[in-house]
Amino acid sequence: MKYNIKINSIKTVDEIPGYWANEDYFQLLEKYNYPDAGTAKKETLHELLLMAITDFEPKEAAIIVLTHKLGDLLTEGQIEQISNDMLVDTVCEEYPEIALQYALFNCNQLLYKAFNGTFPSANATIIDCAITPVVGSPAIKITKEMLLKLFSNGLTDRNILKRLFSEQMNENADFPEAEGIVWNLESKDLVNFSVTTSANLLKDEDFPALEFEGEYEEAAEI
Repeated sequence: MKYNIKINSIKTVDEIPGYWANEDYFQLLEKYNYPDAGTAKKETLHELLLMAITDFEPKEAAIIVLTHKLGDLLTEGQIEQISNDMLVDTVCEEYPEIALQYALFNCNQLLYKAFNGTFPSANATIIDCAITPVVGSPAIKITKEMLLKLFSNGLTDRNILKRLFSEQMNENADFPEAEGIVWNLESKDLVNFSVTTSANLLKDEDFPALEFEGEYEEAAEI
């Protein structure tokens, strides 16, 4: 089925609003030994956390926040290695388990801002777009996999997703990696969408035109 995709805006940001919940702030303040964290005003939590983090050495601070977000998914050895690598490289763009890149991005940017550049910075992309059927079928729920397959026709061949996932992007092959590639996909009307992902994977220059057609077929069953 063919769809018309119209890109309304593409923004580059260095943090994702709302990623860190107040409960994250309270727990991290305690882990960074901030006194009376539970009584802090909610509107001050972010700034207090940035200050509390800098009481620790960068690597130690990284281990604490990584353990908080990913301690159930990574071993102590993996977290130790990532905490070293984060000081010299944007691990969130290169980590082989793509499903973890979103959490790694947010941990990285928290540390980057706390230490004023000691950690390399990374960026995210927020794309606002409209997706409508070419022929007058009703709008349907767009999944992350469907979105990336629809985007494929509109992306330059230099785009990293088209190079890494050529078969998944351009054929009706299953595409489980889409869940980790697209960090957030939101829509209130099944026509207008907000898409958040890594700027390493999708960015402004990846779209030569702001309006194009895409086609989607259900993945073939094995």
